[in-house]
Amino acid sequence: MIENDDFIIEFRKAAELPSANWVEWIHESKGRTHCMECLVLDKCWFTFDNKPMYPKHPFCHCKIQQIPYEFVVRVAKAESAYSKIDPYLFDTNGKYGHGKNKVFESWGYTINDALWLQREIERQGFNKYISGDYYLGKLNEQGQRINIRIELERKNGTGTVSFVSGWMVRPNGYITLNTPYGGK
Repeated sequence: MIENDDFIIEFRKAAELPSANWVEWIHESKGRTHCMECLVLDKCWFTFDNKPMYPKHPFCHCKIQQIPYEFVVRVAKAESAYSKIDPYLFDTNGKYGHGKNKVFESWGYTINDALWLQREIERQGFNKYISGDYYLGKLNEQGQRINIRIELERKNGTGTVSFVSGWMVRPNGYITLNTPYGGK
């Protein structure tokens, strides 16, 4: 799991800090019925310019509340389960058959790199999320998905590769990895 302390120093040393305005989605319970999408957005954090449509629907009781960027950097975290890399990404048990392992192997990565890949994807996911460098994905009763572009150095040659990873936004600045490789 990547948390704030590992990267706060890195960001404070940077010449320019993102100036994104952050907001927290607040679901206010009024009446007897509740929109499932509004409920799953409750307490989730987004940049003002990159948040789900607000209001979500007519008679929506939700509100958005501004939160300081410094607070976001201090509290936000990104986490991924190791199982998203092994066995899923490298398909070590032959269960998935999606071929994602072949893509990573073509870049020089093997199952021996699994822990490093997990940590690197978390690190970049965290950095890009708190910088507002993400794209909104599908929103449903499961939650709000975001896509974050990951860049890796090729291990078997020169240059870098870039791909999209899929995340779920959770309350209080917490994002969890859904898929490490969602395509180019």
